[in-house]
Amino acid sequence: MTSRDVVLGRIRGALGRSPAGPVEISRDYRRGRTAPAEGRFALFADRLLDYKAFVHRCAADEIPATLARILTERGVRTVGVPTGLDRSWLVHFDGDIIVDSPDTPAPRLESLDGVVTASATACAETGTIFLDGSPDQGRRALTLVPDLHVCVVSLDAVEVGVPEALARLVPGRPTTLISGPSATSDIELERVEGVHGPRTLVVVIAG
Repeated sequence: MTSRDVVLGRIRGALGRSPAGPVEISRDYRRGRTAPAEGRFALFADRLLDYKAFVHRCAADEIPATLARILTERGVRTVGVPTGLDRSWLVHFDGDIIVDSPDTPAPRLESLDGVVTASATACAETGTIFLDGSPDQGRRALTLVPDLHVCVVSLDAVEVGVPEALARLVPGRPTTLISGPSATSDIELERVEGVHGPRTLVVVIAG
């Protein structure tokens, strides 16, 4: 008998002891919470700043000017965007815009100064942004390889808690959860940023 046979045998044995039919899952956790827009903004911004993200707020029609200012201040000359990003957002940006595609190799993404995407929803309570791979957000590699991620979040899409945010997502879509810039700690608890994703996260909250 091989190790594979042993492992699969144990799995079959465990499944054989499982209850027949679907298991009823309790849904008595907090759901359906709401809060005024200003309250959601304050909580969301507070969490993002605690995670060492940079937060900017603007009206929806100020997104192009806000993005141009942010990208210019950070010295961005070449920015990557997903295929479905609203092109009017970058109408004031005078650098090079590279539209991502599945055929773009990782080294090409690494050469970008930054990336701009939209978002699916966000959770104020945890300061988490949800990306679901929609055309205005792109594939995961686009937001994981470049060192700077500028993410636009509509205040209308910011929910109070995780259950409320998850209810906005389409089941089955690839979901990436972002809570601040990429960071970890070494054995001496020294914070190290940019290990497995962007070193810098800039969030533009529109609304």
